[in-house]
Amino acid sequence: MQTVGIIGGSGFIGSYITKIFLEEDFKVKVTSTDISNRSKYEHLLMLTNAQNLEMVPLDVRDKNALQDFVKDCEIIVHGGTPFQLEVKDPQTELFDPTVTGTRNFLEVISKSKDLKKVVFIASVAAWNTSFPMNPATYDHDHIFTEQDTPYMSDGDHPYAKAKFLADQEVRKFIKDNLNLSFEISSVFPTWVIGNPLSERPDSTSMDMQYLIKNKITPNPFVEMLFATDTMFSMVDVRDVAEAVYQAATTKGLHGKNYLIANESYKVSDISLMLNNQIPLNDAAIVYDSSLAKKDLGIAFIAAKETLNHCV
Repeated sequence: MQTVGIIGGSGFIGSYITKIFLEEDFKVKVTSTDISNRSKYEHLLMLTNAQNLEMVPLDVRDKNALQDFVKDCEIIVHGGTPFQLEVKDPQTELFDPTVTGTRNFLEVISKSKDLKKVVFIASVAAWNTSFPMNPATYDHDHIFTEQDTPYMSDGDHPYAKAKFLADQEVRKFIKDNLNLSFEISSVFPTWVIGNPLSERPDSTSMDMQYLIKNKITPNPFVEMLFATDTMFSMVDVRDVAEAVYQAATTKGLHGKNYLIANESYKVSDISLMLNNQIPLNDAAIVYDSSLAKKDLGIAFIAAKETLNHCV
């Protein structure tokens, strides 16, 4: 039985990834920043083959704890960086766990003897920190692919900048280490939608669905979405989990980066679909996932289907 370690495996996306690996008869090690708080991971204990699940306390800034976690794992999925839009201290809340945590993780895995595959769950923000808006220098109808050069603006949200800088650490590590004994791939989801496996109330993705459904604007970011009625690219959480699983179990993908995206709709139309109404405008493709379809075999679930069934 192979062992996979999933950093962030009890979160919104991570829970679906944990579910797939358990169903595929892997031994699964999942991290928790607070192992004493069962509410963060008790939903995982109800999954099929949960007897093969091990919960492990971990702070990604702790190199010794990372070394213990990585040991004996053939596959590591790193999705343990925070997704939050309300930020008081960007350095401690975002940059330390995201950028420093990624740097520490790369240092630890470089010494691993057991690893065969590593998959990073990045973010479309690492490709375009202005997401969901296009950078000002891009054409309005620009379609992003993996051939685009990642774009960062100092004026964009700290979350996006942290994801961009973490991804740059990964790219540099791959470039500087040409003789690794394991493969590294990264996936870059757009806004991830769907229903959670847990009943936890702290999912930023779920908060966004609630705010857009009810047209609530508690912060400048959401206010901007409605004011511009921007095109917002989405992807079903189940598709993201499948993409991660395929990237982790398919050989020959070292150094590959995959945009994981489906249709884009105007925010006003997303609100309508979340209320089980028909959108007024057609969908568009702003982020092209042709490479993920080709290499990973992902058949994306239509955004309408997902949004119509969101809690």
